[in-house]
Amino acid sequence: MSWITWALILTGVGLNAAAQLLLKVATRPLAHVSEFNADTLGASVVILLRSLPFWTGMVCYAASVCVWLAALSKAPVSTAYPMLSLGYVAVATVSFVWLGESMPPAKVFGIALICAGVVLVSRSTA
Repeated sequence: MSWITWALILTGVGLNAAAQLLLKVATRPLAHVSEFNADTLGASVVILLRSLPFWTGMVCYAASVCVWLAALSKAPVSTAYPMLSLGYVAVATVSFVWLGESMPPAKVFGIALICAGVVLVSRSTA
């Protein structure tokens, strides 16, 4: 695959991961909601609709779909799709550093396995 195809794949993955992180940030004001019901749902929707991280995340999702379509037009889906797991690696790493989430050894080991799998899949297309 060409470097352009790899750039499209990685850009699509990055945009999707950014969307996840932004939506997590957008939901922080909802942490006090103990359950979602008819009363809390409306207020929660209003909070999200007024949130810049929510809308930025949605734009990232839309952009990631566009970029992903371009990537799929150039790469075999059996190679491109496993690369989406790099999004988990990015989200787990950034959420540890930026959002203060935990990174226990089992998660680190799982991330290492994902990275090894991505390397194996990417090398199998050469």
